[in-house]
This record gives sequence, structure tokens and C-alpha cells, in this order.
Amino acid sequence: MKMRTFKIKKYIIITLAAVTFNSCNDAAFLREDPETFYTIDNIFTSQDQVDQVVATCYLRMRHMFCPHNNWGELDLWSYRMGNGTDMFDVPTIRYSYRFNDYSILSSQSGVYNAVYSNYYYLITSANSAIYAAEKDNIVWDSEASRKWALAQARFFRAFAYRNLGELFGGVPIVTEITTTPRYNYERTSRMATYQFAIDELEDIVNDVPETAEAGRIVRAVIQHNLCQLYIDKGVLLEEEGQNSQDAYEKAIEYASDIINSGQYELMTERFGTRKNENPEFYYANSVAGQSPEHSYSAAGYPIEGNVFWDLFQEGNLDYQESNKEAIWVSQSDYNLYKEEGDDFRLYYSAIYGPVFRDQGGSYLNGNMEDVGGLGMVQICPTFYTRDKIYTDKWADDMRNSEAVFRRTFLGNIPGTEFYGKLVPWHLLYKEDANGIKNDAAATMLFPISCKIATDKYTGIADGQNYTALFRDDYLLRLPETILLRAEAYWRIGNNAAAAIDINKLRTRAKCSYLVSASDINVDLILDERARELVYEESRWNTLLRMGGTIAIDRIKKYSYWPCANTSLENKSFNLWPIPQSVIDTNKDVVLEQNKGW
Repeated sequence: MKMRTFKIKKYIIITLAAVTFNSCNDAAFLREDPETFYTIDNIFTSQDQVDQVVATCYLRMRHMFCPHNNWGELDLWSYRMGNGTDMFDVPTIRYSYRFNDYSILSSQSGVYNAVYSNYYYLITSANSAIYAAEKDNIVWDSEASRKWALAQARFFRAFAYRNLGELFGGVPIVTEITTTPRYNYERTSRMATYQFAIDELEDIVNDVPETAEAGRIVRAVIQHNLCQLYIDKGVLLEEEGQNSQDAYEKAIEYASDIINSGQYELMTERFGTRKNENPEFYYANSVAGQSPEHSYSAAGYPIEGNVFWDLFQEGNLDYQESNKEAIWVSQSDYNLYKEEGDDFRLYYSAIYGPVFRDQGGSYLNGNMEDVGGLGMVQICPTFYTRDKIYTDKWADDMRNSEAVFRRTFLGNIPGTEFYGKLVPWHLLYKEDANGIKNDAAATMLFPISCKIATDKYTGIADGQNYTALFRDDYLLRLPETILLRAEAYWRIGNNAAAAIDINKLRTRAKCSYLVSASDINVDLILDERARELVYEESRWNTLLRMGGTIAIDRIKKYSYWPCANTSLENKSFNLWPIPQSVIDTNKDVVLEQNKGW
């Protein structure tokens, strides 16, 4: 049975000026300091109120990292998976929304502003919670409870600055609530931004418990972020010609605290709600309203389940559900959706799913399980993500199996040539006599990950459609920590240790090829992250924090659209621009723009 997560209210407490209006028949409301007028100084009176501000931080995280609607936050969903990186691009039908054509991107582009603003919204909520937790009039049930509330808020603030530093470089450090407009914020350096986050996290690491109720942060979340921050710091030290060894060794130390704790481990055996099942897909003409009476297994194409598939099935994602590699998981199950509404379902199938009913309509139609649900393909995996990382010796990999990354599609239109038969990809891609793929088909049709679709959609009987998943969502899994440690080992020249870490994941994935020390380089590390963390990691953060020209080189090499290659020809930047609206508003102090923008 799923454990109940902590309650998150849908509203956000506004701490700068919150006013309620009550009916009255006299002039009592004219009294100075009326009870119905709330300010930053009197709005917080109880421990529960402080915890609700902390809960707001969790909601803001969820808002940024878990796609909860179809169209409302395209800029955030584009950033979240890495539109415009080596891993994701836009389909033909969304070409105007491309995010790697640097002839049209500028400091005024919406994605930059949306991401920058939302991280500062998170900082604002965190600062409000910190202010409230430190007020003398709040009665706490224990000092430990107060420290726990403070630690959560300080984590979110540090987390925001870590991300801002990786994406934008040095940014203004804001640690206090501002009740009047300010126009004189000053940028810190990128190093100072990282150091602020490091200092915050190291100060609270022992105030965060090793275990907590589902959805809350735990100590390993702090340690993982410290590992990444020390790698970030080491990269900067290298670029400045300074000694980076100590920083990388600290990163290894924090990652090892998690990996060697005995609390977390890779799941290697089948487990959970469907451990005795195989994924079962149906094919039928859903447009005509037929029920899914034809199965892939009955047609001679059975798909075998595996432990990696289990990791992404409903009821399996929480640590409390015996998933020992789950470190931090956002809560999104069907019961929460019914209680709280749209914010608690995942629109993965809609936002990231293919559209077979359009380009593949001669052979496949509808919006049911067999075509990955009701996809709207707002961004799509590049051919690097879907094929190149699995070529030759890399093909034999559980993460490339039909259960995890399905490439088998059976025609579902009765009376047609391929009904119930395997539809070849050259037909789906509408390749011409020279093997050239049609752009629209190639960008709208692709293999379907079990992370964004399922063979059993919840809520259909209640009137739901096939756009959303009602399951929890990983914010951090142990494999990402292992990959960070492998990267840190590589950066200090210990390729043998890096290979051992990467092979932990490859062994779990039952890969026939295990890497050796001679294989280890930045491309191998990025490739392994793509194989393990597709649809999970924020690829823009990964590429930009690498330093040098790594981001540009990878984008030029693997993006689908050639505009990335041509528009990046003479570019040297490895940071996003500070949004122009931020620079313009800060009229009393000049906020210097990042190089190249």
C-alpha cells in the first residue's frame, strides 16, 4: 500500500502583503493594525503556517520539474528535458519554437526569463520560510522541528543558486525578504554563487534526517548536491588555472557517503506492483472506438519485463515502496490528483510523446497504449538519444530493451497491409529511394520510453484520457550520484575507479560490454548519463557546468536541425544570458551581461 505523503496545500502563502476582507457594519476596520490586515511581521503565528511555506517550496520544485499541464509552461518543460541540447530537439511542427538556433535566440528569449524567474520565485519562498522559522513568537513542538523546517528552506535556496550558477553564472545573492522595490541588485561571481550554495548545504547537512516521509528531502539529497557543487567548483578552479584536486576529492567524499551508506542500492531484481508481469500493449483502431482486444503477445511480439521497467511503474518509485535507489521523489499518484487537481498528474505522454496518428496514420492511428497515448510531441529525442548511443557494442543494454525503449509497433488499422504486423521504421520515417527521412515523420515518430508512457493508463474508466501518468516522479535516483562520482574520479585522473562506477550501472542493465579505464572520457560519461537518465536529468545544467566548449561541441554534433551548427560557428559562450528584462529593471546598478550575448 502506498504510504501517504505529507499534505501540500494548493495555495501559496503570499508573505509580502496578504489582506483578507470581512464584512462589517462599523468603522472598526479603520483601527490602526487591524486583525484582518496581515503583514510580513504578523502573518506567521504557528508551526503549521511555517510548514506550509516550506510546502510551497516543494510545490515550486514540482512546478518546475514535473510537467503537470499540456501547454501552460512550455518554456519550463523545454528547459527541463534539454530542448536544444544534444539529447532533444523540436519536431517540424514546432520549428518556430527551436532552441538551438542562435541566430534568433537572445537575452529576451522566453525560456531564459522563465527559468531565471522561477528559480528566484523558489528563493523568495525559501527566504519567507527562513524568516518565519526564525521568528521568536512561533511555538515549536521541539527545537529539532524548527531546525528541520529551516534546513528544508535553506536547501531549496541553495538548490536554486546551484542551478542558477550552472546556467547563468554569477547572480545576485538574495537572503532577506524585500518589502519595497529594489533596483540595485549586484551580480556575484559564478564561484561565489557556488560557494554560497556549498556553505548553506554544509551548514544544514546534519539537520536533515536520513529518512523522511515520501516527498520530503533526506540527507542524501544534500550530499548529492554538495557533490555536484564541488565538481562545479573544481571545473571553475581548473579554468582559472588553480588546483582543483581538493574540490573533486570533496565531491567524491560526499557521493561516497551516499553510495557506501548501506541505505541505498541499485535495484537488480524485479520488484514492486508488477514484478510478475510483462508489459502488454494492445493494437486496435481506437478512433473507431474499438476496445483493445488485440495484444502484442497474441500477435507473436511479446515484450519481457525487467527491473528497469519496474522502476517506472505506478506504486514503485518511492523509497518507502522498497525502491532502494529512490533518493527524492515528487508525489503524483491518482489519489493526490483526485484530492488536489491537475498539479498532481504528469503530462509526460502529451508533452514528450510521439504523434503516430499524423505522420504514421497510414499504419498506426489513435491515442491508446500501443502508440504511447495521446502524444503532442512538443520536444523529441534526437537521433543521438534514440539510436546513436545504442549502436554496435552498446546495443545490448536493458535500457535499450523493448520494455524500456519500445521500437516495435504493430499496425492497428483493420484491413490494411500491416494490421497486427510489425511496421518497418523506413515506412514510418517515409524514407525516399536514397534513404533520406522525411523531416516531419522523423521528428514526430520515435521509440517510446517507459518513463513517459505506459501500457496501463490509470483513470480511463473515470473519464481520463491517455495524456497523463498518475505516478510519482523521480527528482533524484542513486544512479545519478554514481555517475557524478565517476565524473569526479575521471577529473582527478582515476579512470579505473570511474570505470568501476559506470560498470555498476552497466552490470545492472545487463550490458554485454563493460567499459575499461581506456574508455573513460567526457563523451563516454555524457553518453552513459543519456542512457541512464533520459527524461530525468536537466541536460542543460549538465552540459553548461562541464565548462570549455563541451556544450557547444555536443550541440553542433548531435542536434537534429542544421541551424544549430551554423549559428554556433563562431560562438564561445558556455552560459545562458541574464534575461534582458532583469537587466533593464535593475536601473540603479548595471548588471553585466554574460559574454557572447
